[in-house]
Amino acid sequence: MTGYSMTRRLVIWLTVAISCFWFAAAGLGVMVMQDEFGEIFDSALQQTAERLMPLVVDDLFQRPETETPLSLQQNNAVAPEDELTYQVRDANGRVMLHSHDSTKEPFSAPLVPGFWEDDEHRIFTTSAVSDTIFLQIADNMAHRREAALEGAGALLLPILILVPGSILLVWLIVRRLVAPVSDLRNAIAGKDTGNMADIDLASLPDELQPIMASVNLLLARLRAALSAEREFTSNSAHELRTPLAGALAQTQLLIGELAAGSGQERARHVETSLVKLTKLTEKLLQLARAEAGIGATDSAVDLIPVLDLVVLDAKRSTSNPERIRYHRPPGSTLLWPASADAFAIAIRNLIENAVIHGLPEQPVDIQVEDETHIRIINGAQQLSQTEIEEVRQRFGRGKTVAPGSGLGLSIAERLLTQMGASLTLHSPAHGRDDGFEADIHFGASLPPR
Repeated sequence: MTGYSMTRRLVIWLTVAISCFWFAAAGLGVMVMQDEFGEIFDSALQQTAERLMPLVVDDLFQRPETETPLSLQQNNAVAPEDELTYQVRDANGRVMLHSHDSTKEPFSAPLVPGFWEDDEHRIFTTSAVSDTIFLQIADNMAHRREAALEGAGALLLPILILVPGSILLVWLIVRRLVAPVSDLRNAIAGKDTGNMADIDLASLPDELQPIMASVNLLLARLRAALSAEREFTSNSAHELRTPLAGALAQTQLLIGELAAGSGQERARHVETSLVKLTKLTEKLLQLARAEAGIGATDSAVDLIPVLDLVVLDAKRSTSNPERIRYHRPPGSTLLWPASADAFAIAIRNLIENAVIHGLPEQPVDIQVEDETHIRIINGAQQLSQTEIEEVRQRFGRGKTVAPGSGLGLSIAERLLTQMGASLTLHSPAHGRDDGFEADIHFGASLPPR
């Protein structure tokens, strides 16, 4: 299932909601403003007509009657374009007088007092002298539409600035409010088998406190389970080693007491089986301890003395100690928050694999490169990447005929991962045409707590 960000969704939906409210408010404002502009323009038309009518009537009575419509502008000067134009018409609709920028053709409006409108003009008509003289004042509709557009632009332009600002403000507020969720998530993500301490986030809001309490309760149960598992593993190791060692010792005594023959031969088969069982039991117990998470600790230790001791023990355990060659710079250290016991188990398994599965006529080199790298190299035929992945698997033995359980690499990798280290396998080894190399790299940063 694809994950999603709660913060991103919250920011997007809040931004969409706020933007919709802004534009809805602006749209309503434009509608109201358009209505108000219409009332203002209509009022101006009516007032202009009422004030102009007495002047027109007086002017008509003083002029001689003529068939030609008269214009108020009698010279050839170019007059500015007015928004309002008017015509004075008689009862038959003939234009008697008109403004300088009005046509001589009568307006389309009927001679009925009141407002009339078409696509180009809104006209107000008033009458005088017993409905024998009609004054019609026209307002250009383009002027009204221009005023409405300018007013709408004045409302919408600030929104184009406010919406991005609102988005930024919403993002900052949401980020601040969900910060406790991120803190809790990071605290939970940092928990592993080496750090099962309770989460202590006193600043969490009340809504998240029950979650933290539930997580702490779960951690307490995990601590108890892991403790019981480690205790069982430790006790099992002791209880299993003792009877196996006793059975092996009794078998060896029996071999010494039996005369050469079939009986002694069967006793030797029993001894071989007990030795294999002892080794397999040891590996299974190591695997159980690795699964219990014994690799990580909270305090850093120097792992070089542990490595020295494991290498010395490996030399003592082999019939050819000179085959194991140990190289490390004098005074070198490797400080890392890891269990010394777990590190010893991991290194011991890697050295055993190199000794058992490497070519017997070639040495096993253990090299401390610096404070972060340890390399274990043995002679071997070159392996393909598929074969390398096969031996990494639990109980994976590849094509070897050497004795073993196929658990050594799995145990070592599991423990090193818990320590925050990586195990890389190479074939051929670096700088060679053949060989097998196990490269342990302790990262530049501490493992996550």
